[in-house]
Amino acid sequence: MELLIVSVLIWAGVHLSLAAAPNITQGLKQSLGAKRFKAMFASLIILGLACIIIGWRSSTPSVYWYFSWAPHLTALLMLLAFIVFGTSMYPSRLRCVIRHPMLSAVIIWAGAHLLANGDSRALVLFAGLGLWALIEILLINRRDGDYAPKAPGSWLREIRGLTISIVLFAVTVFLHPYFAGVSVAN
Repeated sequence: MELLIVSVLIWAGVHLSLAAAPNITQGLKQSLGAKRFKAMFASLIILGLACIIIGWRSSTPSVYWYFSWAPHLTALLMLLAFIVFGTSMYPSRLRCVIRHPMLSAVIIWAGAHLLANGDSRALVLFAGLGLWALIEILLINRRDGDYAPKAPGSWLREIRGLTISIVLFAVTVFLHPYFAGVSVAN
């Protein structure tokens, strides 16, 4: 469990450093160079992700809660998370309302997974990453000021983006047993 906790802290700390300490980030970019900085950042993120996976698989969960209705609500919330995440890739009507679709999708993803997985390691991973996404939104909003949404794209582009999000959701449901070890298609 300790590795999982440290891994979530690495992931969150590396990401939060960009918004929380822009002067330090800029100084590192200048001293290392843009390519080396990106390589260092990516390496730390990959290290954090690898440790999250190892920490998750090596932790013995203690179950705190289970709701029989949770898998159904989780599926709906996950579809919503995929749709919201997808809107970050194109100008959409939803993007006019949601300033940070990727981070908002992480919060939805985390909440959905907490509903379905009421155990100790889920609490660490999903609550930790959900909290990171929420703090990241607040820090970015403070750093960047008021939101000026872009004009939405065409309806055709909107429908295409929505379709891609739904297809990716279906593929993820199919592949979930292979990368997460849990079937969600029941």
